[in-house]
Amino acid sequence: MSQNNPLISIGVPVYNGANFIKEALDSILSQTYENFELIISDNASTDETEQICREYASKDSRVHYHRSQQNLGAAWNFNRVVELSSGKYFKWAAHDDVLAPDFLLMCVEVLEQDPALILCHCQAKVIDDRGNVLEEYKVKLNTNSPKPQERFHELLHQHLCFPIFGLIRIDILKNIDSPMGNYSHGDGILLLKFALLGRFYEIPEYLFFYRKHAQQSISLFSQNFLVYNDKDSKQSIELFPDFHAYAVWFDPAKKGKILFPHWRIFSECLSTVWSAPISWYEKILCYLSVIKQWNGGTILLIKDLLVVFPQIFHKLKTFTNLKLTRSRT
Repeated sequence: MSQNNPLISIGVPVYNGANFIKEALDSILSQTYENFELIISDNASTDETEQICREYASKDSRVHYHRSQQNLGAAWNFNRVVELSSGKYFKWAAHDDVLAPDFLLMCVEVLEQDPALILCHCQAKVIDDRGNVLEEYKVKLNTNSPKPQERFHELLHQHLCFPIFGLIRIDILKNIDSPMGNYSHGDGILLLKFALLGRFYEIPEYLFFYRKHAQQSISLFSQNFLVYNDKDSKQSIELFPDFHAYAVWFDPAKKGKILFPHWRIFSECLSTVWSAPISWYEKILCYLSVIKQWNGGTILLIKDLLVVFPQIFHKLKTFTNLKLTRSRT
């Protein structure tokens, strides 16, 4: 094991994760593959997260704890652990999820054997706050296709972005400016960018356990995320996450500002295709996929406008009243 030159960097972005972070860290530090560094970026937690993490860092030299003095948002924290990494491979790890002991070993073996793969992940199970299995996640995406337009098309379907917690080649990740976008569905857009750069591989074993609990972001902003278990099923608009609230979670500086989160996602899909190093034929097929996917989501774009109009009216009214007050004084 080489602690000075780890092959893998694991980044844990966390905010107020005291309830579950011990179990998450234990599952990482118990990996059968040991040549890794564990980078924790604490986004100004107000619970016992700092105390817990510092205790782990004092006991294991692979653990490096960093703390921000203010909460700068999820996107900043996700990108921060990438900046601090030094390994050949990188993995994001949530503070509330759990890994099977052989997760790293099996993933790194796959990537070392096939240089054309850019990401390796595995099958997942959803667990509750006590670790009991709620269900097996059954969405299967053909991201191992040799055709970038097919990989892109697959990832346009509704899914829970679990591959983002796989093992990623760090050179791919660091060549993307601010990999995790500070907008709603930033993780989904990043996966689209990955899809246009190379193939993914899914290990056909359950090595990743995604915890479902009331305090996590997707539970706060979505009524029922477990409907995302069939990529070909038609999802009710009412069950989609509240992307307006999600945008603020990714970047607190957006709070109170006029936002068009669904328009932003739509535009990011288009710009991802535009900037991708693929042929024009492949780009055209990707654009057609975006148009087809968003054909049924027009109501979401309209929703943005309906939310924004009252905000604009309120701001104009406030500005007019302020101007009248000043003119009278």
